[in-house]
Amino acid sequence: MEAWARDFADWEVCDQCCINLFGKTPFARHFALEWSGAEPEFVNRAGFILMARIATTAKRADDGDFEPFFALITRESGDRRNLVRKAVNWALRQIGKRMLNERAIVVARTLTESEDKAARWIGSDALRELTSEAVLARLKN
Repeated sequence: MEAWARDFADWEVCDQCCINLFGKTPFARHFALEWSGAEPEFVNRAGFILMARIATTAKRADDGDFEPFFALITRESGDRRNLVRKAVNWALRQIGKRMLNERAIVVARTLTESEDKAARWIGSDALRELTSEAVLARLKN
């Protein structure tokens, strides 16, 4: 997984590997945590794509399993690289579509108050979806 991640040179290959292969391994959480702080753009993106993948598929995961992800999302929200910024946003939105909606909204609101333009974009875009009627109705059911 590490060798492949170092060779990512395209967002689509990165996302497909993470969603359809890496995310199905017992190492997904480990690499989500490790790669989210990596300097190479696609390795960093892979960490957040894994977070989004875990949030959508780990139905039996405890909400507490996602708490470390919020700190990483906040830390990396200032990354101005478009492909990383979008992956950070995706991870926050997917986690917030679980029962962690209120916690994700708090993080998103905090990001909207940042002095960093990338963080503000992530926060406002995530808030738009996380507070939407569709998401709130689905969570209510």
